Amino acid sequence: MAIACCAGGLIASPVAAQSSVASKTLPVTGSAPQVCTIQNPRLQSGSLVNVGGIDGNTVRILQFTDPQTLAARAASATVSFDAVCNFPHQLRIESENNGLWPTDGRISATASGFAYAVPYEASVSWDGTNSKLYTDGKVRRIAQQVTNIDEPAAGDLRVSLEIAEGASNVDVNAPLLAGAYADTLRIFLEPR
Repeated sequence: MAIACCAGGLIASPVAAQSSVASKTLPVTGSAPQVCTIQNPRLQSGSLVNVGGIDGNTVRILQFTDPQTLAARAASATVSFDAVCNFPHQLRIESENNGLWPTDGRISATASGFAYAVPYEASVSWDGTNSKLYTDGKVRRIAQQVTNIDEPAAGDLRVSLEIAEGASNVDVNAPLLAGAYADTLRIFLEPR
């Protein structure tokens, strides 16, 4: 008897068949722009040879020349940056001067036997890709290396700088002309 009672309660009346619910679709959209960012540099511990640290964004070499021979001393450091690029992109490494050159702008190829620029190597590791830029200090110009990255990437971008013992733009172990030497190394994550 209880079963018949419940079955009778399931019969729909014409009033119950009408719905009192109205609906409307409201699309929600968003757009993420193509963006690459690189944060401030930090030195990797244990990676410093003859490098005192970073002053702002400048890698500071402690002793640029050997005090007896005046030839360039070896120096190296690894610098890391937190970085992200949310689209396939390219990594471009650029040396403004193709080596370390005197900051006063002089070029003195006439001083026989003396070096007037110091070559170095920059190695970059990003998203499983390794790229190297070799500067030779022969001609003051922009030198660059470009690598395509086929996917978005986020994580640690590492740059290793290395100046070889006795590096010079003339002969190995050539003494350096007096003065302050510098180069600007730029790292770009950009559309390809």
